[in-house]
Order: sequence, then C-alpha cells, then structure tokens
Amino acid sequence: MGSTPTAPAATATGLTPAALQGVRVIEMGQLIAGPFCGKTLGDFGAEVIKIEAPESGDPLRNWRLIKEGTSVWWQVQSRNKRSVALDLRQKEGQDIARQLIAEADVLIENFRPGTLEGWGMSPEELHRINPGLVMLRISGYGQTGPYRDLPGFGAIGEAMGGLRHLTGEPGRVPVRVGVSIGDTLAALHGAIGVLTALYHRKVNGGQGQVIDVALHEAVFNVMESLIPEYSAFGAVREAAGSALPGIAPSNAYPCTDGWVLVAGNGDSIFKRLMQAIGRPDLGVAPDLADNAGRVARVDEIDAAIGAWSAPLTVQQVLDALGTARVPAGKVYTARDIAEDPHYQARDMLLTQQTRDGYSLQVPGIVPKLSATPGSIRSSAPHLGDDTDAVLAEAGLTAEQIALLRSKGVIQ
Repeated sequence: MGSTPTAPAATATGLTPAALQGVRVIEMGQLIAGPFCGKTLGDFGAEVIKIEAPESGDPLRNWRLIKEGTSVWWQVQSRNKRSVALDLRQKEGQDIARQLIAEADVLIENFRPGTLEGWGMSPEELHRINPGLVMLRISGYGQTGPYRDLPGFGAIGEAMGGLRHLTGEPGRVPVRVGVSIGDTLAALHGAIGVLTALYHRKVNGGQGQVIDVALHEAVFNVMESLIPEYSAFGAVREAAGSALPGIAPSNAYPCTDGWVLVAGNGDSIFKRLMQAIGRPDLGVAPDLADNAGRVARVDEIDAAIGAWSAPLTVQQVLDALGTARVPAGKVYTARDIAEDPHYQARDMLLTQQTRDGYSLQVPGIVPKLSATPGSIRSSAPHLGDDTDAVLAEAGLTAEQIALLRSKGVIQ
C-alpha cells in the first residue's frame, strides 16, 4: 500500500510549537506497552514511524470493539504515527530497519529479550551505526536476570509487582484494575527514560544509551510503602476493597443511586466532614485528631459516613461535601466522562476524523504544556499507509521499492 494523504485530525490548540519536533522515533513494538510510549511521544510532536508486519499488522488493530474493520482503540493508540509494513523476519527487511534506525533518535521495542539480537540489531550493532540512538526496550522481566527469557504480559507484571495482591475484597480472588495498567505504567516509565536519555545526549556529547524497562518493575515502582513496611515491621499489606489501608477515612459509601468516594483523611478536612454529616462529636474527639487515631476507629467512622450517605443521592452527597470543602466524587462511567463539562473545558474530549471516514471522540492529551502543548496532527494509519513515502525518504528508488514489494518484504 502506498502513501495516503493525512486525514484531518482534532487538535486542542491549533498551530503551536511542538516540544519534540525534530525527534524521529522508530516504533517496533506491538499491542500496548511500546506503542503507548510511542503515542505519548507522538502527541508532543515526535515523528513516530511504526514498523508493522505485512498482512496482519499490530494485533491491536483487531482488539475489543471494531468499527469499519478496525478497533477504535487503535484509533487512539496510533494517532500521530506513520505505518510502514515491513517483514523483519527477512534479511532485506532487517536491512531496511537498520537503515531507518541509523537516521533515528529513538528506537522503541517490546519484543522478548534476544529477538532484536537474532535479527542482527543488538544495542552494540545499532550504536555502531548510530552512536546517538536512544534505545527503549520494554519486556516482561527486563534484559537481564534469571527470568529474562520468560514470556511476560502486563497482567503478569501486575501480579509480580505486588499490585494484584492488593486489589479486590479481602479473602476474595484478586481482580484486575480494569485496564492494562501494567503495560501503561511501563510505557510511561519508558517515556520518562527516553526524555531523560535525550536530555543527557544533548548535554553530554551526543551519546545514546539503552533504557531497560521491565513490566513488573514499573508496577513495583508505584507500590508506595509496601516494601518499607515489610522491612521495618514484617507487615504484608493485604487487599482492602475500596478502602485505603492505614488512611482514614477514605472509602466508597452507598447512596440511593450509586456510590460516592470520600477522602476525609486530612485532619482539618475530617472535622469539616463530621460537621457536614451531623457528627460533630467525632470531629472534636481528641483521639480522632490525627490519622493514627482515626485508623484505630475506622470501622466506626466509616459506619457513620455510610449511615449519613445511604438515604441520599450521589448528587446530594456531592453538593453537601462540596459546600463543606471535603474531597468527594462519583464513580464515573464512560457516559459520565463523555458528558462532563470539566472534561470538555480542559480539552480532554477531542473529535478526530478517522481514515475510514467517520468521526470519533477520543481522549485528549496529558500533561498540559503551556508553551508547547501536544496535539493530534494525524489520525491512525491503515497498515502500510506510509511505506512508500518513508522508504523514498530513506533514499530507495521506486524500482527498489517495487522489487521489495514483489518479494513480500513490504506491503
């Protein structure tokens, strides 16, 4: 498939400078972790060239709900990217990949360790042809260690990282967070690594380096005091349902039409909360003046809040606690998000025109930069949309491209 015109796309800011303009990224990963990192860099102006297998492409194209033959998830994950359909199992495909990498700033890959080495693209080889290359490698267990060769997905990383043990109700089966949080955490850690390495390259003579991100380590990195508590006290934190262990009160409370989350764990906030629910006696109790005292009586406090909220609607609870300046919120569904004026006011709901010809509401861009905000410059590509253009930019002639296509190296 040849190059196609870029489809119109939504942008939150119009024509503004791009923070990563001029940074060229080769994305060789698939599914979630590597591509989410590529999406993040692309949102802020990096040129992301996604290498996909001919015929099938990234499996994410066919995950979850499909519209016009393509996953709507794909439309978000692959915005601001160019697609090159290239068979990396063939020597000619590997040669082309090396040629593209030689002119790139960043390489993203999330294959099993050793895969790139088997294709003649070890870090040593790639740095020989491109000393400034920043190489991000995301895998289940990292590039070293006794588990490096085991297959690893985000769900397994969540389990090994300690997260799954804490989800769900006490004594019940551990549950998923509901999204692929392990993959996304790895992607965000990878993006931090890429930006750090690019800065180092800029100020320290242009040398690239390898960033090794393991899925389980990315999860483990956000596990707060899990290990210090075990080290100091032998304490093993357990699942606590909707509560936040050791912090009180912070929980979900029933209403007539749903649940409301209340975070009343600040000392002054707790006093205002107790006043709002008609329990000023608890608010002024000396032993509840700090978090340690409240944790000791958390069941009593939760029962008092729940008894107050149960006959009220979610909105009545939110109105009362908003007046009292107590952090509280409803449990949002997709419909709630899509209809929420705050999401809309902060450009977190954008509409883009897909290359299949329909409009789609998609998440906006995080974080918000004041001088160089991100934008959606192009919609997600069809498989191989940019193969011819990218290879021509790399110096291949039309005849060479046609020959590669006849051999099935490209599509």
